Amino acid sequence: MTEQALLNISGVYRTFAAGEQQLTVLSNINLSINRGEMVAIVGASGSGKSTLMNILGCLDKPSKGRYSINGQDTSTMDADQLAQLRREHFGFIFQRYHLLGDLDAVGNVEIPAIYAGKDKKDRKKRAESLLSRLGLADRLNHKPSQLSGGQQQRVSVARALMNGGDVILADEPTGALDSHSGKDMMALLQELHHDGHTIIIVTHDMDVAHFADRIIELKDGVVIRDALNGKAAEQQKLPEIKSQPSSWLNWDRYIEAFKMALIAMLSHRVRTFLTMLGIIIGIASVVSVVALGNGSQQSVLENISSMGTNTIDVRSGSGFGDRRAGRVRTLTAQDSDALKVLPYVDSVTPSISSSGTIRYTNKAVSASFNGVGAEYFRVRGYELAEGQFWDETSVLNLAQEAVIDDNTRQSLFPKRSAIGAVVFLGDLPVRIIGVTKAKESAFGNSDALNVWVPYTTVSGRMVGQRYLDSITVRINQSAPSNAAEQGIISLLKMRHGTEDFFTINTDTIRESIEKTTQTMTLLISAIAVISLIVGGIGVMNIMLVSVTERTREIGVRMAVGARQGDILRQFLIEAVLVCLCGGIIGIGLAYLIGQIFAFTGGSFQMIYSTTSIVAAFACSTLIGILFGFLPARNAAQLDPVDALARE
Repeated sequence: MTEQALLNISGVYRTFAAGEQQLTVLSNINLSINRGEMVAIVGASGSGKSTLMNILGCLDKPSKGRYSINGQDTSTMDADQLAQLRREHFGFIFQRYHLLGDLDAVGNVEIPAIYAGKDKKDRKKRAESLLSRLGLADRLNHKPSQLSGGQQQRVSVARALMNGGDVILADEPTGALDSHSGKDMMALLQELHHDGHTIIIVTHDMDVAHFADRIIELKDGVVIRDALNGKAAEQQKLPEIKSQPSSWLNWDRYIEAFKMALIAMLSHRVRTFLTMLGIIIGIASVVSVVALGNGSQQSVLENISSMGTNTIDVRSGSGFGDRRAGRVRTLTAQDSDALKVLPYVDSVTPSISSSGTIRYTNKAVSASFNGVGAEYFRVRGYELAEGQFWDETSVLNLAQEAVIDDNTRQSLFPKRSAIGAVVFLGDLPVRIIGVTKAKESAFGNSDALNVWVPYTTVSGRMVGQRYLDSITVRINQSAPSNAAEQGIISLLKMRHGTEDFFTINTDTIRESIEKTTQTMTLLISAIAVISLIVGGIGVMNIMLVSVTERTREIGVRMAVGARQGDILRQFLIEAVLVCLCGGIIGIGLAYLIGQIFAFTGGSFQMIYSTTSIVAAFACSTLIGILFGFLPARNAAQLDPVDALARE
């Protein structure tokens, strides 16, 4: 008989630690249950009947002894194989119903089929059919809080039958019901019994036990009576249980886990938002800091470009601190002409600087007199507001022609055009032929007054100076700046026979500023990343709290057949979703900061980096995985029977 039994328990003990002692709840239990039987396990409170039911339903394991299902020893099965048994062959009807409050009746009934990988349409159709059969056709979309106790118990029955429910385990099925609903429940269990289901009822009520074919009575963890109450059903066997490993590529389970994660997040909005807060602040900080860094860098580089892009200045002496530089008079116009022929040179201008008073009618102002070449305005990137620049002919003829800047125009000609007017540079009269557009200067005073005349005019008509103060070379954009600088130095050393000059490479200044702003951006970004890590720790802590709060839900899911991988997946997806949503809000907040910054009229704009935004998303996902894994693993490793027992 034992070999033919559906469920067979032999020499089973179950002990629990109680301080330094061991509490024995079940002692040397031996019994067999055949398919088709309706068995009642009775006994007083504390007799061990619920513990025995948990072992029979694979929610718990014996401390000692052997429990076989259809001849297969459960002690050799892993957690997923036991979950498969609960999912495909057992159905649980709990005294407290254990329905998930966030799901409606159909959603609760569907859960075992979801973990079994059933088709969505098929499982919904079967869930609705079972609920309609149990008299709940008009309650399909009602949540547990909208159902009476009897109706919730019927939903629990439908869930137990969802995947077949060959063996129905009912724990005090009438304990939480009134007498009328209790009678209906027992009638329903008898109906299921007549349909061929094996029914195991755990109860302390002998009136309920008398509905069974067989009564097993426990006292102090020992079977004291095992008697037939009627004719037992014919013995049959369950199909052989084979391991079905969990697949991480079952997209239906991912979709359902995603839905459950969304439901859990929406059901606890405040907690979810507080969990996201650290991620939001961290992501917004990273994106905003990078955008600020890019914006400030571009602003500085634009200011440098106002001096002339990619230029190299050649000056006399060994450096700015050389006191003998004024006595070095070897830079000449011929040096400038020699530099023009270099293949990587775009344009060149000689320069002789002076200062004095500009007079026009009864007005007199102090200004800088700059003797420059015809290519000066290209070298420095000036544009005309009106008039024209002079050409090489003017340089050769020592022409008394001038181009003034916008500051000089506003000082001398506030209400009329300056073109054609004659002004005195000291004692030299010159005619104004052009006015440049206003331009910000990266160095020096942008309010200074500047007048540009041919360098030959300054040299021959004003100061009598045959040497140059400096030469400025503009390099082709495609040419490497450092290599061009070395070429200029080599040519001038060859011409002078010695290095009695020094160079100033504006591209070096550009590179230094770029490196400085990048370093500062990196430093502040590192601080923002620290806030992200802190936010991730917050996510982990809140998720750990969430696992504790939802322990009973985890127990219910395991009881109806969820694998450890299913629980791990659900909580991990929830953690990743929280971080991704936090990342999206954080990026939105960063853009909002940019709009506020622009509205307040800052001197430069925040420039957002696609790389930083993608990195922010990657960070939020990684944080969700890293800091969500521990809580998810803790949830997956919970013992089903312990989880169900917690409130």
